[in-house]
Amino acid sequence: MESQIKEFYKNKTIFLTGGSGFLGRVVIEKVLRATDASRIYVMIRSKRGISSQDRIDGWKTDSLFGELLKIKPQALERVVPISGDCEEPDLGISAEDRKLLKNEVQVVIHCAATVNFVEPLHKALDINTRATQLMLQLAKEMSRLEGFVHVSTAFSNCVIKHISERFYPDNLVVDADKVLKMRKESDNTVFDEKTSTLMGKFPNTYTFTKALAEQIIQRESGDLPVCIFRPGSIVATSKEPISGWIDNIYGPIAVLYGSGIGVLRIAPVSDKAFNHIVPVDYCANTIIACVMQTAKESAEHRRLSAPPTIYNYVPHKSNPITNEEFINTFLKYRYNAALEQAIWYPFLHTTSIHWMFKIIAIFYHTIPGYAIDLVLKLRGQKPRLIKLYKKIHKSMDALSYFSTGFWTYDTTNIERLWQSLSAADKEQFEFNIRQLDWDNYFKNALVGLRVYLAHEDPSEESIERGRKHLKRYVCNAVLQCKNIS
Repeated sequence: MESQIKEFYKNKTIFLTGGSGFLGRVVIEKVLRATDASRIYVMIRSKRGISSQDRIDGWKTDSLFGELLKIKPQALERVVPISGDCEEPDLGISAEDRKLLKNEVQVVIHCAATVNFVEPLHKALDINTRATQLMLQLAKEMSRLEGFVHVSTAFSNCVIKHISERFYPDNLVVDADKVLKMRKESDNTVFDEKTSTLMGKFPNTYTFTKALAEQIIQRESGDLPVCIFRPGSIVATSKEPISGWIDNIYGPIAVLYGSGIGVLRIAPVSDKAFNHIVPVDYCANTIIACVMQTAKESAEHRRLSAPPTIYNYVPHKSNPITNEEFINTFLKYRYNAALEQAIWYPFLHTTSIHWMFKIIAIFYHTIPGYAIDLVLKLRGQKPRLIKLYKKIHKSMDALSYFSTGFWTYDTTNIERLWQSLSAADKEQFEFNIRQLDWDNYFKNALVGLRVYLAHEDPSEESIERGRKHLKRYVCNAVLQCKNIS
């Protein structure tokens, strides 16, 4: 059977936001490699003096696009930058570009977001909520629009413990319209002073502003062919275009990276809680399929005045992974991805009690950090460990709400989407997380972490040097114990 997804995207014009981000680039790569979409307009701003076009041209040397450019050397010519910024009025898009988008675009994929848990509220609101409202307004003027996917998060309703594929406006103590109005009428400082009052039970500005964005879609999408994709914590690729590819140190990956380097030895984690990680390539495939399904169902949704479909995407209850399994798998394969630059043997202890984490961290992190910094000073080098540990502890504080919390999810719509696909599409756009081999996934992800985050040589010789490096730490620890006895 032919690929229905490939047929759907043939000669389509796509507008994608967040194209410079982790998920956005993977979506772009897969669309270019696996479909015959005619053009992808990517909203991207100039950064540090580098133009939007030059930023896209830089992808030619990005390992993520290596396989694509081998088989389709001219593929990136289908990517056209649209200068814009989610923090700007009207998204910072010029009148000329807006006219272009209104006349040509058939598919919108809204990935842009700030995922910083400690982002000031005014900034998080502008990027995550107001920009979503502006995207809906722009989409309503797109005469050829067939499908619009808004990328939210599985944690947009984290103030409750079981999350179905529906809207939860009652979780908010203040509705989106009122918050946006307050933002418009206040300067940044005055507005940010109201953060805790406005957020209610939400743990951070990220989840709060994502929840507001969902309310905006519920209220303002009207007859638009819109759906919401709620992924868990997005981590390294499983298979495509290369296994283990990742470019950021967020969430669970920060724990693995810190442990692998040897600086993170204690973390606030509940071992028995589920870890809601999802591979980024599976997420990209789901988004691509969601667009087609939304287009197919749009007429029926309009007839029934049905709300936008929501897709929760987390590990399935038949194939879950707990935090304990997540950490144990890392420990199991630490020698497969041993880092030459590790400063101590990688291990990780956990506690779900936050005050206990604080106390243990003094002995595992702070005291050794001061000792190492003292040695560095005596050698005439710049001390760095205490500064690093302050950042690590701040990151762990932000992460602890999620690493110690328990959530369950309904994933009926995701399962229905998967079952609706043809055999060809299931093969080419895989996202059935029921079948994911977590053990093999982490084996590859740790190698990817070594190569793409630690920037170490992928050769077997380098890995062997890393193994010997770790074994020396073990030998030193054994000798110290013998001397003490």
